[in-house]
Amino acid sequence: MTVPAPTDKTDLDQSSEPTARAVAPSPPHPRLIGLLATACGLIAACLYYCQPLLPRIAASYGASSSAAGALVTTTQVGYTLGLLLIVPLGDIVARRRLIGILLGAAGTGMLLSGAAPSLWVLLAGGLAVGAGAVVVQILMPYAASVVPADQRGRAMGTLLTGLLIGILCSRTAAGLVGGAFGWRSVFLAAAGTLAAVALLLVRVLPPSPPDVSLRYGAQLAATLRLAATEPVLRRRSLIGACCFAAFSVFWATSAFLLAGPHYGWGASAIGLFALVGAAGAIAAKATGRLADRGRQEVATGVLLSLGVIAFAAMWPGGRSLAWLVTGVLVMDVAVHGVHLLNMSVVYDLPDHPRARIASVYMTSYYLGGAAGSALGVTAYRFGGWGAVPATGAALLGLGLVAWAVSLRRRT
Repeated sequence: MTVPAPTDKTDLDQSSEPTARAVAPSPPHPRLIGLLATACGLIAACLYYCQPLLPRIAASYGASSSAAGALVTTTQVGYTLGLLLIVPLGDIVARRRLIGILLGAAGTGMLLSGAAPSLWVLLAGGLAVGAGAVVVQILMPYAASVVPADQRGRAMGTLLTGLLIGILCSRTAAGLVGGAFGWRSVFLAAAGTLAAVALLLVRVLPPSPPDVSLRYGAQLAATLRLAATEPVLRRRSLIGACCFAAFSVFWATSAFLLAGPHYGWGASAIGLFALVGAAGAIAAKATGRLADRGRQEVATGVLLSLGVIAFAAMWPGGRSLAWLVTGVLVMDVAVHGVHLLNMSVVYDLPDHPRARIASVYMTSYYLGGAAGSALGVTAYRFGGWGAVPATGAALLGLGLVAWAVSLRRRT
């Protein structure tokens, strides 16, 4: 049922919650959660297909590597703008229709990229892909809304596992397909995949009315007020930003270390090293079970502490592959585990539509990742490898302090 638009600002935040949230949802068919997890993985992969193809793209257009690398930047810009401006629509328009439109935009962007006659057209396609790919942040709140509270953690864990597997496999798949059939074939195949996903989801997902009856401007204003007034969301957003920043500190600089004089690895070996991150995907479901048992606070502190220890293990990883792999395994489990716990906490906040929550939390999360990439490259440039794990540990330490302060206040 659609809630009538309130006229008073005070009533806005109290009245905008959908009536359906007051009733415990029936468990969805397990295949629906599996389908949503698969869709999240296939959609998220589209953000990363271009990365191993950049040298081929640059050669085909006769452009510099930095010019071709702008495709990564434009895709990220499109995604960030989508988090800010598109995700809040998930509360005020019919969700199934919005999912179809966003998948159509991402598929069109992929098709445009695959047929791009010039680099500028390719960049425009990347912008559309990034903006459309935020549909993942519509699907995750949707999954949280259709499962009972005691199963929400496991459902989020399943979707996060699908998301991470899609990201992990994207670079390998793009490299293999692009090497065999050319880089354009990767984008064209992805366009077809997104079209199939869109048709399937629009057909399978049940129709749902908007959660709240608001105009777009009022929804954006309510999202900003939520960010300013909800302390749990602010703290969890800060913790998430610190985690993704620390994660990005490592992955933005690991290639420099592995290609350096001590390891001397080639591009293929460095790409395969990214598969170490599968540990985070495997551990996601176990973390989801902890969330379902109401142990989010304790588990968050434990995982943040493990993350700090993981970066300490990476310091000798500058010369020891065993230490490096150990540190990466533990870091991935810690970062992705905390991210899952954060989502289970914020999506369970009462009296707030979930698309607003997703917009606030995920924008903070990705801004943290962008800041972490910049900090990591700067640390490596001026301090060598030793400065990288120190920076990552400091960022997770900041998240641990935020967690401890919130826990003390609650106690």
